[in-house]
Formats: sequence, structure tokens, C-alpha cells
Amino acid sequence: MQRDDSDGTTDATPTPGVGSAPAGATRASSGKSARRPAAGRSGTRRAAREEKYERGTRSYTMSHIRGKDTSIEVMVRRYLFSRGLRFRKNDRRYPGHPDVVLPKWHAVVFVNGCFWHMHEDCAKHAMPKSNVEFWSAKLLRNRERDRRQHAELEAMGWRVIVVWECELAKATRRERLERLYGEITGAGAQADGEPRDPRGAEGPERPERPEDPRR
Repeated sequence: MQRDDSDGTTDATPTPGVGSAPAGATRASSGKSARRPAAGRSGTRRAAREEKYERGTRSYTMSHIRGKDTSIEVMVRRYLFSRGLRFRKNDRRYPGHPDVVLPKWHAVVFVNGCFWHMHEDCAKHAMPKSNVEFWSAKLLRNRERDRRQHAELEAMGWRVIVVWECELAKATRRERLERLYGEITGAGAQADGEPRDPRGAEGPERPERPEDPRR
């Protein structure tokens, strides 16, 4: 089919020889252009987001580290779930938003990266050699904040358990996870033979619910 550019009409007489259109080409040449597939939302967002730091720099690497649901956090949660424990994660009602909150056992678990939380005497914690003043101040603030939040949780009656990244290395992972289960459930007995009560005398203080205005 040939299109007459003078008035936009289509000549219904096929041109002999060269130029005869294959079946289905008539609809494409009827004046409606073929639509392009729309780009996916995820692709559009990635294209729109501009990187703040140059690829390969320390700042670029640090900016891509996840703040929650890290691989070690997921590992700990999967293990505890496989052992039958049920919990909440990153509960924002409590100081520090603990990675694992176990109300039944009145225990909270923080799964800490050794670098970001300044694990003392650990090979995974080493102060960066560049911009030392910035990193020293930042990491020290992190450590002081951790101590303050742990103290607040303990004052509320919670038992605070910290699992370090280096403890979850392949060589020591199994032993640390089993020990964590024991720390949470109070497995074992005290020296006097009495079973340990993980809840304490009164249990942890829970956030108060707002009063119902309808009453």
C-alpha cells in the first residue's frame, strides 16, 4: 500500500513489483504510529536517581550499605524462627529500634556491624586512614548512642543481647547462634540448680497506649 502525502489518504491500488506491503502492514500505515513499550517504574526511578558520590570511593561504598535487614540480621532471624521463636523486628516503639524484639522472653537483640558500632579488639573494626577526624567523631557518637539506648531498655526491664558481625563468621556461626538461643530462653540452670526466669520479677515496662478519646 502507498500513502499519498498530499492529502493523507491511502491509495488502495498496490504498486506492482517492489513496494507491495506484507500482510498486516496496512494497519501500521493507516496514520497511527506504533506505540513504544512504556519503561518500567523501577527503571525510571533508577534513571532519575543520581549518585551523590563517585563510584569506587569510600563515600560511595558507605552510602550503599543498608541500615536494616542486612544479611547478618536476616541470618539471625531465620535461625531464631527455625527454633520456634516468634518476634517483632525493628520495633520503633523502643530505643534503638532493636533488630529482634521477643516480648514473651522480655529480650531484645541487636545484630551489630563491627565497624559501625566500634567493636573493641575486633579485626573488622579499623578506623579509616582518610578523613580520620570525621570518622572518629561519627563512630564515637554511634557507640555512645548504643550505650545510652541499651541503658534505657534495661531500665524498662528488657534484657539486651548484642550479636556481633564477627561472631557470625562461618567458623563460629553455629556456636554463637545456639548460645543466642540459650541467652534468650534462659536454657540451663543457675549454679544453685534453680531454673532461670528470663522475665525478672515484674517484666519489662511497655509503652503506654494513648487513652481512647471516645471514653
